[in-house]
Amino acid sequence: MQKTFFYIFLLLAGVTFDACGSNDDNNKDSNSSDNQIETFSPVVVTKTNSMKVFVHYMPWFETPATNNGSWGQHWTMANCNPEKIDASGKRQIASYYYPLTGPYASSDSTLLDYQCLLMKYSGIDGVMIDWYGTQSKNDYASNKKNTEAIVKSIEKAGLQFAIVYEDNTLNGLDDKVSQARLDIRYLASGFFKSNSYIKIDAKPLLMIFGPQQISKPEEWNDVFNVLLTKPEFIVLNGNTSKVNNSQYINSQGEFLWVNANPSYSDAKNYSMYIGGAMPGFHDYYKAGGWGNGYTTYDSENGALFDRQLSAAKNAGLGWLQVSTWNDYGEGTNIEPTQEYGYQYLVKIQQFTGVSYQQSVLENIYRWYQLKGTYSKDKTANSKLLQCYYYFISLQPDKAKIIMDKL
Repeated sequence: MQKTFFYIFLLLAGVTFDACGSNDDNNKDSNSSDNQIETFSPVVVTKTNSMKVFVHYMPWFETPATNNGSWGQHWTMANCNPEKIDASGKRQIASYYYPLTGPYASSDSTLLDYQCLLMKYSGIDGVMIDWYGTQSKNDYASNKKNTEAIVKSIEKAGLQFAIVYEDNTLNGLDDKVSQARLDIRYLASGFFKSNSYIKIDAKPLLMIFGPQQISKPEEWNDVFNVLLTKPEFIVLNGNTSKVNNSQYINSQGEFLWVNANPSYSDAKNYSMYIGGAMPGFHDYYKAGGWGNGYTTYDSENGALFDRQLSAAKNAGLGWLQVSTWNDYGEGTNIEPTQEYGYQYLVKIQQFTGVSYQQSVLENIYRWYQLKGTYSKDKTANSKLLQCYYYFISLQPDKAKIIMDKL
């Protein structure tokens, strides 16, 4: 009876319904009463390369609008001021690379949808999110909130995700195991339950950048004892001895991080091994006042990335993590920038074997720009929402037609 009354109320209010996707109320936009939106579920992109390709993602960027009037530290480091704008319109940020979108907030839903669409049309299967846990110190709470935001966009776009736990956040705690248990409980109660969360033999994939703080197998056994189902636990290469011994087997494999000359000779020793590919490494730490920095790996105008992809393919790996999507501070980013454009996403398109080319990536960026231009235009926003549904359902030509008419 309540449902019947609810629908009568909506009809009297002038709300219209479409035949496609009408079972998914969450897909409706608040502006759809004026412009009927045809909703679609996301469609998985067809690839000729069966390798699972993911990008390592940093959720830690803030703008004054999201950070109490101040730019976040990952745009400023110790000495940069994004309020300073040069003659070309670029803000001063702590990076040698400048995103096409300009510096952004990691909780911006339009920005996140844009990023996920770029990934989708590049043949990227999903995101490995760098995660700082549930503590409230430093900027950890913001990272947690931003992670929840990117997960929403991942789910909408039909991508997958997993968590890469930074256990170095436990540094300085008297009881590191207890905090790790709290963090793992949080993951299990939320993210692990998502249909978009990566599962290996029905177990949620959990990666760790290390471990660096908890380094005894019996301690990791205590951490995971809070779960009914242990995760598929994958550690940073060279760290298996910290989590496994003859009595406790907590990890099933390793993943490779940034390495100019990756070797996969040890991959056969693990039931799961995740390869790595980086475009280069040009960190801003010394220039930004955050220490001396690291060794710089020249991108060789993309040739380094090509060799990394080939190494993973020649090793016959089933899984690959690109490091990274957006670590601007370390200069390992592949997200489109003013310096190299869409170069790395086009290389991934070719590697994954999707049928799409750079033009569709450009149209996704155009969609992002139009969302900003027409942010206060209710009618245009409805049309751009329709574009989004066309994009996630692999109908980019229809999205382009709408944008051409705006």
